[in-house]
Amino acid sequence: MRTGADKLLPVAVLAGGRGTRLGDIARDTPKALVLVAGEPFVHHQLRLLSRQGAQRVVLCVGHLGEQIAEAVGDGGRFGLDVAYAFDGPEPVGTASALRQALPLLGEAFLVTYGDAYLRTDHLAVQRAFEAGSRPGLMTVLQNDGAWGESNAVYGDGLVSAYDKRVPPVGARWIDYGLLAFTASVFRESRTLDLSELCSQLASVGQLAGFPTAERFYEIGSPEALREVDELLGKAGPAPDLA
Repeated sequence: MRTGADKLLPVAVLAGGRGTRLGDIARDTPKALVLVAGEPFVHHQLRLLSRQGAQRVVLCVGHLGEQIAEAVGDGGRFGLDVAYAFDGPEPVGTASALRQALPLLGEAFLVTYGDAYLRTDHLAVQRAFEAGSRPGLMTVLQNDGAWGESNAVYGDGLVSAYDKRVPPVGARWIDYGLLAFTASVFRESRTLDLSELCSQLASVGQLAGFPTAERFYEIGSPEALREVDELLGKAGPAPDLA
């Protein structure tokens, strides 16, 4: 556990996706509640965030979000204060979901994805963000096609180009899944999708980068799910932190 001085900014977890790539596994279950190593994935994710120094987590939920709220509650048993921002009856887009959650997040916060298990040092990412002057920061992994298609151009502390759909020329890095922002970014833009917002910030030199060498894990596909299940299963059952 970290000391009181090593606490993270509020962390937004984008957990509103429908998990379509998981097929029948997530047909009637939100992706966050898919079983991994014998328990809902979100439980593993919340314990990891608590160990990293998180205190407040805001789960941005949509599809079957009430199930997630019931499974997690107020977060106390994970050593966290967990709040919820609901999309509503239809998905609103990842940037819009964060915009709706701003009253729960404050003026600066971290962002991660609801299917990601990221073991890099979150506090180091936060410190790099706070030491810089740009309103957004993306953690990046030198990828060269190893973990999916590279989608970012990074150098000298700056993501100079990023496109999730049509990777920019010269892209050797990939969005790791841990970002930091000031709230002003979302107040000043009406962009619905977070990846598009990041692309816009990169195009005007306003997206800092933080390189990590720690590979990412995620549960977005059956193959990736099996890999995370093996990873966390080897670690054995993790006790709640509270």
